Amino acid sequence: MTLVLLLAAVLAHPAAVGLSAARLARIDAVVAESIQRGELPGAVVLVGRKDRVVFRKAYGDCALQPRKEPMTADTIFDVASLTKAVATAPSVLMLVEEGKLQLADRVVRYIPEFASEESDRAKITVEQLLTHRAGFPPDDPIELYTGAPEEIFARKYLQPLQQPPGSRFIYSDVDYEVLGELVRHVAGLSLDRFARERLFRPLAMKDTAYLPLASGKSAARIAPTEQRDGHWMRGEVHDPRAFALGGVAGHAGLFSTADDLGRFCRMILAGGRLGTARVLSPLGVEALTRPRFYGDGDVRSLGFDVATAYARNRGELFPPGSFGHTGFTGTSIWIDPASQSFVVFLSNRVHPDGKGDVSRLRGLVATIAAAAIDEDVRPAARRLEARVPHIHEVSTGLDVLLADAFRPIAGKRVGLVTNATGRARDGRSTGAILASAEAKKAGVELVRLFSPEHGIRSDADAAVADEIDPETGLPIVSLYGERRRPRPEDLAGLDAVVFDVQDVGARFYTYLTTLGYLLEEAAKANVAVVVLDRPDPIGGTEVEGPMADGDARSFTAYHAIPVRTGMTVGELARLFNAQRRIGSTLTVVPIRGWTRDLWYDETGLLWVNPSPNVRSLTEAALYPGIGLLETTNLCVGRGTDTPFEVIGAPWLDGVRLARVLAARGIPGVTFTPVRFTPASSTFAGRLCGGVAFTIIDRAALDPVSLGIEIATALRDLHPSDWDHESFRTLLANRKAFELLEGGATADAIVASWRDEVEAFRKSAAPFLLYR
Repeated sequence: MTLVLLLAAVLAHPAAVGLSAARLARIDAVVAESIQRGELPGAVVLVGRKDRVVFRKAYGDCALQPRKEPMTADTIFDVASLTKAVATAPSVLMLVEEGKLQLADRVVRYIPEFASEESDRAKITVEQLLTHRAGFPPDDPIELYTGAPEEIFARKYLQPLQQPPGSRFIYSDVDYEVLGELVRHVAGLSLDRFARERLFRPLAMKDTAYLPLASGKSAARIAPTEQRDGHWMRGEVHDPRAFALGGVAGHAGLFSTADDLGRFCRMILAGGRLGTARVLSPLGVEALTRPRFYGDGDVRSLGFDVATAYARNRGELFPPGSFGHTGFTGTSIWIDPASQSFVVFLSNRVHPDGKGDVSRLRGLVATIAAAAIDEDVRPAARRLEARVPHIHEVSTGLDVLLADAFRPIAGKRVGLVTNATGRARDGRSTGAILASAEAKKAGVELVRLFSPEHGIRSDADAAVADEIDPETGLPIVSLYGERRRPRPEDLAGLDAVVFDVQDVGARFYTYLTTLGYLLEEAAKANVAVVVLDRPDPIGGTEVEGPMADGDARSFTAYHAIPVRTGMTVGELARLFNAQRRIGSTLTVVPIRGWTRDLWYDETGLLWVNPSPNVRSLTEAALYPGIGLLETTNLCVGRGTDTPFEVIGAPWLDGVRLARVLAARGIPGVTFTPVRFTPASSTFAGRLCGGVAFTIIDRAALDPVSLGIEIATALRDLHPSDWDHESFRTLLANRKAFELLEGGATADAIVASWRDEVEAFRKSAAPFLLYR
């Protein structure tokens, strides 16, 4: 192996920026060992801190075939998916900064041929593309990539989605291919020209370009990858889809050097500036790199990986809140704002035969670089760590039932109340599991299914009819159609009914009433009830909001409980059964690994939309407060991409309302005036003034108090327009409503229920299952 250290004189000494040279030297051994094992032909490693490069080395060979060539520190690499983080995402953010697009904009606004108006594709937003939550598969079929780029994209725009937009993270090249086209449509320049003129040239990234040979770069400086059509790819993009698109694409195609990528990392750490050149604003960089939580356990920023299965190049020591990206050809960058450090790793591990593997090596190099930091950076690291949830291994009641070999229902004929949220950690539905051979081996016979509001697939927004389950072939009895309780004949012949439905922690979410009605009817029929417990997604420590009055009981207020319950469905089943004296034979299969302080994105469980308009943990967190308002003449975001994150009406002055709410200093949330037109539900097709809500500190947010603050502001700002009388429906508390009617402040209304909430905490304590 050849080891070359170039331009040592221009490097800062590691000690000058708080790094240990001796520790950094350990990189030599791990790279050499990996080269010896044939995992890569060679590499370039660059480490920097505090705007200085302190380590820059070339290792091994640039080429092994057709002849050996030594690696040099200025070798140009095909950086593959680093294109996403270094070219595409920053270009999109520049357009955002210029006011030419918004993250919440739908892609069809700029690319009309992207989707038909009635399709799910039409709902895809710019932010979903940036964070890999648009619903696309990892790649479109390679068969589509023939002809001119316009022809290719025309075919791609007809492809079906793999999942509904926004539902979960799937790392997808398709997302960034579309973003490359978005830049072209909005900026009027191809992505390669826009990035060159607006990003690479101002930052003096002189060796960074698409189509490097056409840019005048010497082929001798470019690391080869594999063979294509009998010739070695050298300056020709390795990714076959980017190649088919002419070498310029949003997901791949960029070539660069360690020095240039070091300049990019320094710009990010400096808040968008390098020397006298500013390419992004400080808040633009914050938006680009801030961890974004969507409730499914995978954390991305707009342009970078933060905490997903693809973030192994972070190593073992860089803290949560640091970020980076990898490239298929064997490249990576990792940036840590806490320690003001960065690591660039470049290799052509696919040379010569595509069998190299640097996934472990990249992590080792990052770990050694982090271990070389001599200064104490822990306080900054802790501040960043608070932004990324620690993921616990939580098992739902369904997972526990599987682990216990179906013991609570072994040998029984059972019915099942469930919907799309009934999923095990392995992705199988509860219905499929109870109908499986392993369940039958335990003597479990699944006889029929029952569906709550929104149906078995959790996607209906109207009454639901009885039907046949396509997965199991069993009949589904609707509990949200002509009847809302199971009939005696529905329960006949059953030994038990299993309940496996994810709640959202709010009293007026009707799944709780369906549970209560099931307990009552099953008790009459002498049929046992088995609840497979699931977490309260917004945590189990906070209890908030007025108790439902006894004479206000309804399908949205089954029992005298607060608006924000702070309890799981299993705990509530125990409470209902005892306090209502139902007498049901009840078994709760508890969650394992869940504690009351955990939010859903800390459980490691797959997020499945529990209903059509609760599509994220953010919406679930806001729902107990914003949902209170939806029986009034307000749009609460139904018919938009962000239900419960926005309110509005044709008569509402969003600017005034946002100012009033902001002036009140309401913790945990900010307010932005907006205008929008809902596609369905309240005020469908009508332009609404409104306010959008952004959670900035969910631990400080009291959603029910927020709902009361909004109600009192609407009462005062729009006394004749807002239908305040209908606000009593979901509030379900006479005293609180009379205070609202009498002109009381939000603080006074909230204070009115504190004693009864405290009394509820005490009465609920015997039924709690988790600490």
